[in-house]
Amino acid sequence: MSQTRILALVGSLRAASHNRKLAEAAVATAPEGVSVEIYEGLRDIPFYDEDIDVPGSVPAAATALRDAVAAADGLLLFVPEYNGSLPAVLKNALDWASRPYGQGPIKGKPVAIVSASISSNAAKWAHGDTVKVVGVAGGEVVEPAHLHFATIGQRFAEATPAEDAEALTQLASSVGELVRAVADKATVTA
Repeated sequence: MSQTRILALVGSLRAASHNRKLAEAAVATAPEGVSVEIYEGLRDIPFYDEDIDVPGSVPAAATALRDAVAAADGLLLFVPEYNGSLPAVLKNALDWASRPYGQGPIKGKPVAIVSASISSNAAKWAHGDTVKVVGVAGGEVVEPAHLHFATIGQRFAEATPAEDAEALTQLASSVGELVRAVADKATVTA
């Protein structure tokens, strides 16, 4: 059996962000035969622009993202809430991954969404906007894999997500649901 590859995109660029720490904890929960890799190049990708999305002009950082999405079996998005919606860096990554429209590497790819916020809202607005964007972009949203973390400033003040047994269990469940969706898709297309 081949390795299942999950690509994690973190919507916060801050190195010590709670969303980054959740992604790192998710890497640790991956079961045998599954790799979860955190994509490190979102900071370098220019805003999507059709004028530069033409052969010979696509920025190397955008090509690298598209290649990484294409090579992954599924995507795991970590979504903080910025002003009631998803962060621009994550929206931009999804825009690049959706092109060319109808043929982008996200098309048909199972996608799980983990939202986290310092508010009691648990980034549910950002989550909802991300579900919409992923669906329009052509990804297959895996609803049973959704996960919400509220008041993360207090929750993870004393212990990181990697030290929080409940968070690890929830992340493992989310990753497991995504892996099941990937396996189900492979069975259908085989």
